[in-house]
Amino acid sequence: MTNRKDDIMKLCCEISANKKIKAAFTSSAKGAAVAGGGAFVGGLLGGPAGIAVGAALGGALGGWMTSGQFRPLPEILMELAPTQQEKLYSDIMTIVGTLKWTDLAQLIAQVNGNASLHEQVLAAILSYTKTQLKAEVRYED
Repeated sequence: MTNRKDDIMKLCCEISANKKIKAAFTSSAKGAAVAGGGAFVGGLLGGPAGIAVGAALGGALGGWMTSGQFRPLPEILMELAPTQQEKLYSDIMTIVGTLKWTDLAQLIAQVNGNASLHEQVLAAILSYTKTQLKAEVRYED
């Protein structure tokens, strides 16, 4: 089981690396806290006009902080917690579960050799990244 799970995780990494996919985590709560804190401090220091200035500066800083740093998706996938890996493994196994493979190279060849299967696996990886990890995804130029 562990070997199959490792193979599936490496398959996900291989596919996302070939597509040059990167992901970034955004943190809306952190940005909102910075914007609110800016308005609060501005209000303390400058009254009503200070609230407006503090909110503007806090909002700009909060937006910059939450823009996220894009990292290669394979790197992110390999750092997932075991429970997160299990969920991705389960999602991918629903697609490739009928395949028989003896090693990673054979699994990759089977998936890459079938365009429909390849697209299904890629879609599952992207869906997992966006919904479960709440990450923004982009393709590297």
